Amino acid sequence: MPSLTLEREFLLKRIPSFGYAIFIFLWGAFSFIQPNYAVAKSPNVLVIYTDDQGTLDANCYGSEDLITPAIDRLAETGIRLTQMYSPSCICSASRAGLLTGRIPVRAGVPGNVSSEKGKPGLPASEYTMAEMFHDAGYATYHVGKWHLGFTPETMPNGQGFESSFGHMGGCIDNYSHYFFWNGPNRHDLWRNGTEIHEDGQFFPDLMVREVKSAIDATEERPFFIYWAINVPHYPYQGTHEWREKYADLPSPRREYAEFVSTMDQKVGQILDFLEQRKLREETIVVFQSDHGHSTEERAFFGGGNAGPYRGAKGCLFEGGIRVPSLISWPQKIPAGETRDQMATGCDWMPTLASLTEIPPPENMLDGRDLSQCLLDEDQKSPHNFFYWQMGNGNNAQWAVRQGDWKLLGNCRDTSNRGELTAQDKKSFLINLKSDPGESKNVADTHAELVQQLMQLRSQTLDSMK
Repeated sequence: MPSLTLEREFLLKRIPSFGYAIFIFLWGAFSFIQPNYAVAKSPNVLVIYTDDQGTLDANCYGSEDLITPAIDRLAETGIRLTQMYSPSCICSASRAGLLTGRIPVRAGVPGNVSSEKGKPGLPASEYTMAEMFHDAGYATYHVGKWHLGFTPETMPNGQGFESSFGHMGGCIDNYSHYFFWNGPNRHDLWRNGTEIHEDGQFFPDLMVREVKSAIDATEERPFFIYWAINVPHYPYQGTHEWREKYADLPSPRREYAEFVSTMDQKVGQILDFLEQRKLREETIVVFQSDHGHSTEERAFFGGGNAGPYRGAKGCLFEGGIRVPSLISWPQKIPAGETRDQMATGCDWMPTLASLTEIPPPENMLDGRDLSQCLLDEDQKSPHNFFYWQMGNGNNAQWAVRQGDWKLLGNCRDTSNRGELTAQDKKSFLINLKSDPGESKNVADTHAELVQQLMQLRSQTLDSMK
């Protein structure tokens, strides 16, 4: 049962200022009454958000050199989406889009936030998926990576999670739980806002322990678990078992594969646990990567696989934002099917609200309900268009997709698949049906389309003023 202090905090974020005095009076009069949760039979929800997993990096997405039976099991028992886009091409922004259902720049997180304690992130005024489920009577848990703020009001317990276990910054060493990116080196492992130490314990194993504990802790209420796996984000630290299995793969694919299969194994342990507890049928499981694979130096300059798609983490070409994504709910959703409609990570909040029969937030502006597409493969995508922006100011990367057409501005290619001229960087237009690899800029020969997509961008930016 959540604490009354936490309940009060959530409610205060949503009452008008003129009603504050009335609220305080009523709270004092009735605070002894425990909430009457009437949603015990609602489905549980487990959102698994992986970190830096490439576009095709699972067997069910066509990879022939990886071992991913757990991800493949989700595909066999659910729906695999083939045109799912992350809300952004960078960690914090993507997570903000997922948890608010709003494009990251609208949610106040256009890029990565600081990994330093005392630095804010996702504004506390944003209404999160955790708050939505909490308000509907769910027990809410965060396990794993956060990277959305390092102040009390922007850490998980201030954003709707009754329970939180994990690291607040962008990455950690999985054994010491230290953030080594830039100095000073600092320990980063927290439970409900309090620093804890579990030196030498493999963090993926700790996450499995915590997810199991969360599942077992809620018998009377359904659970919402946001399992933000920090894998396969660097440092690549696959277990000995997988290092042996992939010994013949060349680097950096070898190091990356070791960690992907380590992650898959942990996901499989949770799926097994749900089945052992006889909860699998009534649990919605969403699995998705936060964006494309990394080509940074700390990731051995690559390892992930975007197949025919140009780009990687940090850019808005397809390889940076087209991600593996599955949803499985044996009780209601078809099994072993694919959906080719365009979708985005911002859509999960309204979609899960619909599937669990929770009223969606009134401020939902960007995410769209995919439930009809999931239940009927002939339904069209609910998106007329979608807008991405990475960063702020005149040099921010941006992209607009409408139908098969996609326009990028201030673009860069972190996969280095080809030269980009000054004109390419300014305005790059492609038709994804005829050129899925985004190899040829056709902006010069389609001026009207460029203008049309530019207008959609302006329309989005104007909506935020």
